[in-house]
Amino acid sequence: MARVALVTGGTRGIGAAISAALKEAGYKVAATYGGNDAAANAFNEETGIAVYKWDVGDFEACKAGTARVEADLGPVEVLVNNAGITRDGMLHRMTPEGWRAVLATNLDSLFNMTRNVIEGMRARGYGRIVSISSINGQKGQMGQSNYSAAKAGLIGFTKAVAQENAFKGVTVNAVAPGYIGTEMVRAVPEEVLNTKILPLIPVGRLGEPEEVARCVVFLASEEAGYITGSTLTVNGGQYMA
Repeated sequence: MARVALVTGGTRGIGAAISAALKEAGYKVAATYGGNDAAANAFNEETGIAVYKWDVGDFEACKAGTARVEADLGPVEVLVNNAGITRDGMLHRMTPEGWRAVLATNLDSLFNMTRNVIEGMRARGYGRIVSISSINGQKGQMGQSNYSAAKAGLIGFTKAVAQENAFKGVTVNAVAPGYIGTEMVRAVPEEVLNTKILPLIPVGRLGEPEEVARCVVFLASEEAGYITGSTLTVNGGQYMA
């Protein structure tokens, strides 16, 4: 029987590529989203992947949503924590609301989602948790103290939870993308892209969402059972941790 994979933020950008790649690899996939109904419905129609709407920053919403997924598809054996937002700004101008919004979606969601699947994974003796960090969580980024803090915290969370669950057959890993050619990044003015971003990337191009997705599919596989607590960087050589 196909394993069930749940991908948060799984209907757009990198998340959509991850959801599609997992389906192609034979998983039953549930993709969550937070607000864009039109994009989620279009993704569902295009791929046939089940979509679910809830706020990953809300523990009770995650509890109820995960229960719905498991009732529809079966026990979640692969969790991909991908949901994330940005509220960029220099710290001396950042509002508490901008700080909290990013931490809730990008960091609190790790606890909210993982807590609601981890007991089942431990009881079954199998699980794969893959969380999407960022190059900016590894090196920091001016104007993104909230985002960088959340994505760095994700790596610490990954290492701790990996140690707690390795002997139960549950692996916990992170993937840290660099500049990926999503809709958001490709909206950057071409001059800025060509003069400020691409020269920093040794391979000389943006990454593709599908390249990140392939890393997630591998870490989610049974073949990756001896890899846990690791952070896989996917950044074209821009930052070597």
